[in-house]
Amino acid sequence: MACLEARLKACEEKIADLMGKEKTMVAFSALAEYGGAHGPFDGDTTLVYNTLIANVGDAYNTSTGVFAAPVAGVYCFILSYHAGGHQIAKLTLTKNGEPIVATSDHKSDADTADNGGNAAVLELKRGDQVYVRLAAGAHVWAGNQHTSFSGFLINQM
Repeated sequence: MACLEARLKACEEKIADLMGKEKTMVAFSALAEYGGAHGPFDGDTTLVYNTLIANVGDAYNTSTGVFAAPVAGVYCFILSYHAGGHQIAKLTLTKNGEPIVATSDHKSDADTADNGGNAAVLELKRGDQVYVRLAAGAHVWAGNQHTSFSGFLINQM
């Protein structure tokens, strides 16, 4: 009888664990809103998307610009920008200090505006950090809902 009770208890714990994982929702979308051109800066800098559209799970920090994975899992991240063509534009999606994907455009006197974006699916551990770096000498248009960063949990592991 004790063996059956132990097995029942183990099954109940496993069900509770699985139910908890199903309920975890993580999703954010944020805008860089600084009233216009943002940059260029002398060095690479973390782009802080300071205006939240959504932050389910509170994993994105509008003060630091860093998303910290609250649970291990597979996540999708999307970044987009608008910039004037008179300077370079270069953004890099970064995980724990390592570049993952980038989007960029060169300087042009004939091109008055640029748009770009990229996306990546990443396997993250709890506490991993994902953010966007603005390259030294680059700029973006940080106004009118043009430059955004979003991410969401696809599957918890």
